[in-house]
Amino acid sequence: MTDIKPEKRVLLAAPRGYCAGVDRAVIAVEKALEHYGAPIYVRKQIVHNKHVVASLEKRGAIFVDEVDEAPEGCIMVFSAHGVSPAVIEAAQQRNQQTIDATCPLVTKVHREVQRFAKEGYDILLVGHEGHEEVEGTAGEAPDVVQLIDGDKDIQKAKVKDPSKVIWLSQTTLSVDETMETVVKLREKFPTLQNPPSDDICYATQNRQVAIKKVGAESDLVIVVGSANSSNTVRLVEVALDAGAKAAYRVDFASEIQEEWFEGVATVGVSSGASVPEELVSEVLDHLAARGFGDVRTVTTAEEDIQFSLPKELRKDLKTAGEDTSNKQKR
Repeated sequence: MTDIKPEKRVLLAAPRGYCAGVDRAVIAVEKALEHYGAPIYVRKQIVHNKHVVASLEKRGAIFVDEVDEAPEGCIMVFSAHGVSPAVIEAAQQRNQQTIDATCPLVTKVHREVQRFAKEGYDILLVGHEGHEEVEGTAGEAPDVVQLIDGDKDIQKAKVKDPSKVIWLSQTTLSVDETMETVVKLREKFPTLQNPPSDDICYATQNRQVAIKKVGAESDLVIVVGSANSSNTVRLVEVALDAGAKAAYRVDFASEIQEEWFEGVATVGVSSGASVPEELVSEVLDHLAARGFGDVRTVTTAEEDIQFSLPKELRKDLKTAGEDTSNKQKR
């Protein structure tokens, strides 16, 4: 008797989900709640994921848009996306005890802005207008940073000295789209310099490489993640560019639509860098109930990067004899 392979299958992208910066930021809030007690205030969403934010709210985290919405002297956590010097100063004026959960890879771009601004460069920051990371990065040197978000910004960009102009980028962009933008910028500014090292983070790149491979073989791609997560939205776009016949973003399995499956034999699945694995598991269960029980993992990279907890939190935990490792029961 020969085995008959099921026609329906799932291609599960790896890597997917939590990156080191997100893991560090979420654990920082969890450990702060345990150590200091609720409430803990967080400026903006700690990471761009509805489920994560709701879970932390249940434990006593209070999310605010600006530091002046929180009491003087409170514990204030800065999100993984980073903040400008003006935000740090505003928190200091309110005597808030700050914990900086900015992803170290975002901090790297902040330091690049500081360095090149000091050296007299015009900085062309490729990114999305209104994104928290971009606002924080540009806020390091607003007089010399110009946001490049599409052709309209390229056309109006002006520099003082064409020999001293450099491009930097938001860490969560599509690699391919960013380089297309850089090519156009270089047509206008032939002496445009590159960042000293790649600004788009390793996790963003790895997830895009994986979804390209999955997307090329899929009739339908489902990406788990929230609408305000830049890297999640990019994964949908990259999947379509790679050849997926259709691709959709969902926060939860319950958002999957019946009509998406017409004529579909292969479903690709991935998740943004702010997404806990339990949400992916729920999607896989949903697919299995529809006959897509054959799950094959498509691995394009292995990740073992970990970032230590924010130094302010680490210091207080150490003084109290508590665990300072970047580990937490999930």
